[in-house]
This record gives sequence, structure tokens and C-alpha cells, in this order.
Amino acid sequence: MTRKISFLLLMLAASCTNGRKDDIININSTTPEKPIHLIRFDKPTSGTLYTAGESIDIALKLTDTIQPDSIVLYRNQVRLERINTLTFSFPTEKGKPGTIQLSATAWKDGHKQTSSVTIGLKSDIKPTEYTYRVLKVYPHDPEAYTQGLFYHNGYLYEGTGQQGASSLRKVEPETGKIIQSVNLGREYFGEGIAFLNGKIYQLTWTNGVGFVYDATTFKTLHTFTYNSQGWGLTTNGKDLLMSDGSHTIYFREPDGFSEIHRIEVFDNNGPVKKLNELEFIQGKIYANVYLTNRIVIINPETGAVEGNIDMQGLLKPTERTGREDVLNGIAFDSEHNRIFVTGKLWGKLFEVEFIKKK
Repeated sequence: MTRKISFLLLMLAASCTNGRKDDIININSTTPEKPIHLIRFDKPTSGTLYTAGESIDIALKLTDTIQPDSIVLYRNQVRLERINTLTFSFPTEKGKPGTIQLSATAWKDGHKQTSSVTIGLKSDIKPTEYTYRVLKVYPHDPEAYTQGLFYHNGYLYEGTGQQGASSLRKVEPETGKIIQSVNLGREYFGEGIAFLNGKIYQLTWTNGVGFVYDATTFKTLHTFTYNSQGWGLTTNGKDLLMSDGSHTIYFREPDGFSEIHRIEVFDNNGPVKKLNELEFIQGKIYANVYLTNRIVIINPETGAVEGNIDMQGLLKPTERTGREDVLNGIAFDSEHNRIFVTGKLWGKLFEVEFIKKK
């Protein structure tokens, strides 16, 4: 009898497990929640440019006849206020250009829906226009594809690019003689360099890897990583400031290279993109704008462009061989208040002063 009962129990179990899948009820399944649509931005539209200090007219529209229980406004994900009307004016601050994401979150019966737009604030400052005067001309290696440049203790330090030809160099300014150098691996395209606390930092273009050298021996101490392209590099004496070819400058810790904060660079026309080689001079950031003869002077607190330097004609047509590339490379001798500039594959380096245009 016992054997018969066991057999019947086994048959019953088999019949249960061999049943159709759609006959089995999943008690853990839940019906997906239907999305709720309450509001959208009627104005402004994403990509619109305003001027810092200008009030922005905002209009929300109900997507149907449902009236939300409440609507909360956010700026760059920071809560501003609860609003009771669909149209209102949003003030901005003078002297603080940049990108703003405006979001409105509407609530109804415990459910919420968010609508967002992204706008830009141009600088409300008209940059001072400068030209230049050449004070002295020095020789420069015409094979050096200049990506980074700084001055320290009587020498110029230069980072060069191009796959298979990237290097870090110590150069005698008066003669252009290379005193010391180290080559990067063939897989690296060298970019900006900076000196801080006895160390030299060097970026690479697309590898996402940077190098830290002992400034005296050029021995590699360690590497660091970052999740963007590497273009220009400088220091304010405390942080490392990095460009990546966009209109953003990143402030990074020298140990670990983690981001502290960032600024967006805007002039009175909009974002200034393709920021390249950087130099920190007397409290301001000087940046080459790639593919141009323009150097911009940037407020490091706000990102506003305070000056434009027109370097057109620095390397005269009679001094060109046809191999030269764009203007790139700014170095500052703080002890003697000297500024040096050069370009990629240029045979000359120039000591210059910047003069306000009349």
C-alpha cells in the first residue's frame, strides 16, 4: 500500500510540473504603472541663449485637462520654489554666465512627472580687445608640435604631441637647445603640461591617461586617469586646471586628479569652444582657442571672458615654410613678468606684451 501511495504522489507532482506555462500564476508579477503626463515647457525652448542678469519668461502648459496638485521648479536639480501659476518670470544673476537646466515637477494623486529644458546664459561683460607687441624673438624647434608650455626657474618646459613623436622637454629659451627630455610611448599623443609642487603633469589626447614626473629627473612617478579628452593644462598654485576641447575648464586635485568643480566659458556671444593650451597669469586664465589666432582671458571664478587678444600676423608669411600649424603655447615668467607664445611646428618663439586696442 505504501508503494502505491508513493507512486500516486509522484504522478501527481509530474502532472503539475508538466502543465501549460500560461496556467501557472506568478503571484509576484505586477502591472506596470501607466506613465502620467501633466505638464510641458511652452517656453523657453532648449538651446535658447539669454544674457546673464536677464529675466527669463517661463510658460508651462498642461498636456491635458488634468490639473496637477502641485508644481515645483528646479534649477540644475536644486529646488527653487513651489509655483501656483503656469506663467512667471525667472531672474538670473549678472556676471554669472553658464548653462542652466530648468525642471518643473508636477504631482497628481501621489504620482509625478518632470519636464525640463536647457538654456544658456551669455556673459553680460563685453571683453576688452587687445593686440600685441613683440619684445624679443627666440629660436624654437620646428619639429616640436607644441601642446603644452610653461616657464620655471629660467627654463621653458614643453610638451609635444603627435603619435610616436610626443615628449616632455626642458629647453634653454635663449638658444632653443633641448637640455633634457623624455619620450612618451608610441601609443600616446602628448598634450598639456603643468608644474606643481616639484612635479610635472602631462595629459594625453584620447588615451584618458596622464603622467606625473619628478620635475628634476623627469622620472615617471605615477599615472592618473580621466574620462574625457585631454587638451590644455595649467595650475593656479593649488589645483590643476584642464581643458578638453569644449567650453569647459575643470579644476582637479593634483593627487588623484579627481574633479573639484568646473566652469563654463562664455563671452557676450555665447560659449567659447575649443579651449586649448592654458596658462594662469596674475589671477586669470589665458587660453588658446584652437584653429584661431585668438587668446581669451577668462575669469576663473565665473568663466566670463574678460579679454580677447588678436595674435593675427605673429608669424609673418616670410617666416613660414608651409609646415607650420596653428598658434598654441603660452608661458609666463612671473619673476620678470614676461610672456612667451609660440605655435605647433613653428621655428620661432616670441616674447610679447599685450596692448589694449584703441
